[in-house]
Amino acid sequence: MYDAERSIMAGRRQRKKRSRAAGCLGALVIALCLAAGAAYALPWAAEELGGVLQSVIGDTVERTVSSIQEQQAEFPELSVTVEEVADDFYYQQLSEREQTVYRELLQGINAMEECILLHAGSGEHPEKVYEYLLYDRPELFWCSGSSQMTVYENYTEFYPEYTCGPDEKEQRQAEIDSASSECVSAASGFSSDYEKVKYVFEYLVNTVDYDESAPDNQNIYSALVGKRSVCAGYSRAAQYLLGDLGVECIYVVGNVQGQGAHAWNIVNCGGNYYQMDVTFGDPVFLASESGEQMPGSIINYDYLCCTDEEIMKDHEQSTEVAYPVCTADDLNYYRLNGMYYDSFDSQILLNAMNESVYAGEENFLCRFADSDVYAQARDAMINELIPRAAQNLASAYGLTQVEYSYIDDDVHFKIMVFWNYQ
Repeated sequence: MYDAERSIMAGRRQRKKRSRAAGCLGALVIALCLAAGAAYALPWAAEELGGVLQSVIGDTVERTVSSIQEQQAEFPELSVTVEEVADDFYYQQLSEREQTVYRELLQGINAMEECILLHAGSGEHPEKVYEYLLYDRPELFWCSGSSQMTVYENYTEFYPEYTCGPDEKEQRQAEIDSASSECVSAASGFSSDYEKVKYVFEYLVNTVDYDESAPDNQNIYSALVGKRSVCAGYSRAAQYLLGDLGVECIYVVGNVQGQGAHAWNIVNCGGNYYQMDVTFGDPVFLASESGEQMPGSIINYDYLCCTDEEIMKDHEQSTEVAYPVCTADDLNYYRLNGMYYDSFDSQILLNAMNESVYAGEENFLCRFADSDVYAQARDAMINELIPRAAQNLASAYGLTQVEYSYIDDDVHFKIMVFWNYQ
């Protein structure tokens, strides 16, 4: 998660690296650079962008590069149409003038232009538009997210940073196409949006490992080809794959309480919106955060098609844009799969655990409707019901000694038991 933020901050170390500082006046070119150990505040983001862009206390080093006569810019014909981008979520949040800049950036990025002329002058913020473009378009994997720009009174020269050259881009695109087609073709038999979303969620959890040191970890190449990434790679990969499957998927920015910058998704299933965090579904990520070793086959479904209320227990969503409201709870994984308990009944829970043992399942999981039901069930399960189920395990498999472990989660009101059959 922290890589997302570090990447952004590290990207502001050259001429005018995506800084939120005001543009220069007339033909004045402004450079923001950092001395060793220095940092600078971001005036444009006076209110933090959900933890993704954080104001950092430190010295601002501002240097005048040159003062030259502004020339009349010759803009190329804009070939990216409104229709091509009209459905992009972040594009819809922009003003009409910013939407033109969005299309200019997309056209220039697709052509891998070194310098892109933009209809944005002094006091405007094309860096924000660029950020929104990358949120909308996970396919732009060759963009690092860093940029430089020279601002004139009536236009901007924008210099995006690319992670690779044209030849390597084509090679990487072929690798991405191969990986994504394998995933998408396997989902061709699913008819509902939920089936597709669940499949992509599980696919990424099962094929990608959370690794802060993974190269290119802010884009889809790291997740789909490298199979190692961080939250940005997971979330953009989900957005990319679900887009191919015809499911609306929004890239969401914010932070995790007490931990820092984070990214996840909102998906549209059958006309209702749901929160989804693939990163938090991965046991490798959970182990890295908690320090506890968890079975690699475990998937955390708390973050699959959940509500705003549920995800906001530990996530904080950016308030810069109005994300779709997620209130529907009909796709709760535990409810759909008979693991959800509205009330506590010791015999029902014991029977369910016994069935888990007799079926040879690796674990048993139960989730409770609220904190009151969870509190009623917790002590009884830990002190009485789980040991009784373990005795049944010993009897059923002829074991002289039985080992089991459990995790109790008072945030999501669930208890997970891991059986050892040896």
